Amino acid sequence: MAECTHDCSSCSANCSEREGERYEALNQFSQIGKVIAVSSGKGGVGKSSVTAMLATLLARRGYKVGVLDADITGPSIPKAFGITRKARGTEMGIMPEETAMGIKVMSINLLLEDESQPVVWRGPVLAGAVTQFWTDVAWGVLDVLFIDMPPGTGDVPLTVYQSLPVDATVIVSTPQSLVQMVVGKAYKMTQMLDIPVLGIVENMSYITCPDCGKKLALFGEDDALLEAVKEMGVPLLAQLPMNAEVSRLCDSGEIERVVCEELTPAVDAVEAMVKTEN
Repeated sequence: MAECTHDCSSCSANCSEREGERYEALNQFSQIGKVIAVSSGKGGVGKSSVTAMLATLLARRGYKVGVLDADITGPSIPKAFGITRKARGTEMGIMPEETAMGIKVMSINLLLEDESQPVVWRGPVLAGAVTQFWTDVAWGVLDVLFIDMPPGTGDVPLTVYQSLPVDATVIVSTPQSLVQMVVGKAYKMTQMLDIPVLGIVENMSYITCPDCGKKLALFGEDDALLEAVKEMGVPLLAQLPMNAEVSRLCDSGEIERVVCEELTPAVDAVEAMVKTEN
């Protein structure tokens, strides 16, 4: 075991030094019911699109929903929802932008003069920006806040899990064994930090033949994920097909028009958590 530096911000260990440690204070003009992170150990698995769809489908059920885009160096949530306006500051704090359905969104792209401008910051600065999205943004009243996590197990995910009161996480994977190995690292990170895992969503599981309706596994038939899910002891919430229409809606900023019945069990699981008492 490495020697303790007494810097809890860079450590995942649960030790006596953490006794009395408190979460960052939520903006005083915010009231949030549940906080659910959508994570993965690897980029490119469709985590942001799953986050946007979960938010959309839950909002359709009448819940007040927000999305905190914690992927500071690769933000994509505003584009998926078609938001081009910039966030503004008030006496209450930074005001999140709202989608056509009323989903509240905060992302670094809403603060940059040019959304194509790269964010070239070191880890602690990135983590600090995410924390400010919690402390300085006036979210109002939300039933659930989704956090679109960056890939990996570094500074930003660690800051989110240790500084914000995350109630659970949904882990996104794809069928490849390599991805599942990396996703396993993300799962182990949540276990180290005592963050409950609501379940796994497998994205890009198959395509449906437009002629015969048969499901075709482009990455090959592989039971590795099912075995991994069984080993983790968490449910497989959904297996999502590769869908050109979903991709088109994301690219055109119309994700709120998406129809994805395959994601219904995952939305049900989130709704059940939202309904539980804190």
